[in-house]
Amino acid sequence: MPFMNVRITFLPYKLLIAAWLACSISAVAQQHPLFRDASQPLAARVNDLLRQLTDTEKVSLLGYRSKAVDRLSIPAYNWWNEALHGVARAGEATMFPQAIGMAATFDNQLLQQAGSYISTEARAKYNLSAGAGRPQQYMGLTFWSPNINIFRDPRWGRGQETYGEDPFLTSAMGVAFIKGIQGDGNPYLKASACAKHFAVHSGPEAGRHTFDAIVDEKDLRETYLYAFKKLVDAHVESIMCAYNRVNGEPCCSGPTLLHHILKDEWKFKGHVVTDCGALDDIFERHKVLNGPVVTAAAAIKAGVNLDCSNVLQQDVLQAIQQGLLTHADLDSALAPLLRTQIKLGFFDDKSRNPYSDYNTDSIHNAVHVDLARKMARESMVLLKNREGILPLSTDKYHSLMITGPNAYSFDALSGNYHGVSSHMVSFVEGITAAAGAGTRIEYDQGSNYSDTIHFGGTWAASNADLTIAVIGLTAVMEGEEGDAFLAPHGGDKEDLQLPAAHIAYIKALRRNIRNKPLIAVVTAGSAVDLSTIEQYVDAIVLAWYPGEQGGNALADIMFGKVSPSGHLPITFYRSFNDLPSYTDYGMKGRTYRYYNGPVQYPFGYGLSYTTFSYHWQQQPKNTFTVQDTIRLDISVSNDGSMDGDEVTQAYVEYPSADRMPVKELKAFRRISVPQGQQKALTLSIPAADLQKWDLTTGKWKLYPGTYKIFVGSHSGDKKLTASFSAK
Repeated sequence: MPFMNVRITFLPYKLLIAAWLACSISAVAQQHPLFRDASQPLAARVNDLLRQLTDTEKVSLLGYRSKAVDRLSIPAYNWWNEALHGVARAGEATMFPQAIGMAATFDNQLLQQAGSYISTEARAKYNLSAGAGRPQQYMGLTFWSPNINIFRDPRWGRGQETYGEDPFLTSAMGVAFIKGIQGDGNPYLKASACAKHFAVHSGPEAGRHTFDAIVDEKDLRETYLYAFKKLVDAHVESIMCAYNRVNGEPCCSGPTLLHHILKDEWKFKGHVVTDCGALDDIFERHKVLNGPVVTAAAAIKAGVNLDCSNVLQQDVLQAIQQGLLTHADLDSALAPLLRTQIKLGFFDDKSRNPYSDYNTDSIHNAVHVDLARKMARESMVLLKNREGILPLSTDKYHSLMITGPNAYSFDALSGNYHGVSSHMVSFVEGITAAAGAGTRIEYDQGSNYSDTIHFGGTWAASNADLTIAVIGLTAVMEGEEGDAFLAPHGGDKEDLQLPAAHIAYIKALRRNIRNKPLIAVVTAGSAVDLSTIEQYVDAIVLAWYPGEQGGNALADIMFGKVSPSGHLPITFYRSFNDLPSYTDYGMKGRTYRYYNGPVQYPFGYGLSYTTFSYHWQQQPKNTFTVQDTIRLDISVSNDGSMDGDEVTQAYVEYPSADRMPVKELKAFRRISVPQGQQKALTLSIPAADLQKWDLTTGKWKLYPGTYKIFVGSHSGDKKLTASFSAK
């Protein structure tokens, strides 16, 4: 082989070292990219990950079933999880009362604690699932709860998922729940909460995929958006846009709700997820846009980040190719999702995360179960107690008959969007345990939901000292479209009536037991007409859907371990004839705020075994401006025969002006007052919260004039009154 003249260049020693360091740094950076560096600012981490992802990979992350990015060691993740009243659909978990029942506690501090326990169980489940390499739906940390829609009409089957008909109560309970779910954020989100369904969404269920809710700006701002704004201010991590349209615009693609109000006006920094299939509805059922590609572009432009279907994952790339979206639009859509995942600790070493050690002992433990029992006790509402028949004394009643179709029912305890528990306590079991082995107890289902002629247990009831009949609804008779399969109208109710078979059964029991005591326990997630049974029973307890400890909680109340203290978060009307059309979203004539006619039971109502009196310690000042806070200093005395909790409620009556509410809850506080004692408390009302939307200027306005305030135990109870002027 001939000799070749080869030129060899020797690099200086310093340059060799520099090159070696550069390669080493590059290798380390690849092993530990910036987006996995917890010491870096959140924005820098998001931007680093965006730079490393291809467009195809970015689009694959826009659906609730986010795909794995193997080259960056990012596993697949399913965003869909539910936690309405406990971790749902994910095996063993503590089941708290349904949301409407938790609202009836008027105990936002207890609800925050429940939310914290729920996210503790979620973290443990996530650790167990992800740690075993099997990430699954409902085992993640991104919850699509709470439902803060206003329960404007008792026909709506999903009203049980809400915190009732009042915007102020809804916002207070909703903020408490998300704070419990999300934790203090130091250094990580414990879990991610989601306020849904944005917005103006409360039936009809059967038409929710095509319905156009028509509402003016005043009702929109004062009623339907009030709680959403409060939760955004409290830093809820996610918002879910609704199926319906509002004033012609689909909630998930129209610019008004998501872009102008949520992002521009309220400065929301979290992520927006669609309700499941909502984007498909836009072009297939609403038919306001022509096909999935245009819809995907409109949704991204409006502010949607995550799709609970496949439209974004399938069609965003085509929208970019057609010039309907830019690469910057894609990055803007994905960035909030990456922020949420980083805040949850998804890309960090487990040793940095205080929640990474949560395990089986964090799920459905004794502490969580005790709280479920306490919350169920606080939720139950005593509506009638003739001659103080309750609480029961085992010295007086030696034999009990427990009967009714819901006495041993899982569905009557659980409501919808529920988990499962291995230790559900039915009403039969709870009462039997509390009564003790020395009390004779019989049980018979007695009735079903349709037969108005054939009944069981009536002869046995006639032989007992007292009968407890558990009747009412379940979540298969009212609920979401498709789930409530026994509801005749897509989950909604046709009327306020209890099942005819239950009414007939109560009458049959009364005939057979003659003058012996008969107590009705009613399960429901909404208002029902109790006038059909009221004259036949000695006491009525509304138990809602009380969760896994429902039986023990009822027994605690029945036998006087605690005094009942639940209060109605909804109005119990006499008939649907008292209400406007179900499809009318105007607030005129709806809820205690705008309906002034006769009712069965008013908003905020609930009886106790004891009695309370109220006294002014200091009345509010005479004049306020919008910057001031109205302070009510009062004391509450327990004048009855046992310890009890009182839910003190303050309502405001406004100066005379067009479309002012009849009255409005603006402060509340649950307090425990021992027998014979009194407790002082202060209720504070920011004057800014008394502003109303001025349709002329399109702004909030504190109307001048005289305001009246009253304090009591429900919306019709004026134990204390005062007045003041605003200027």
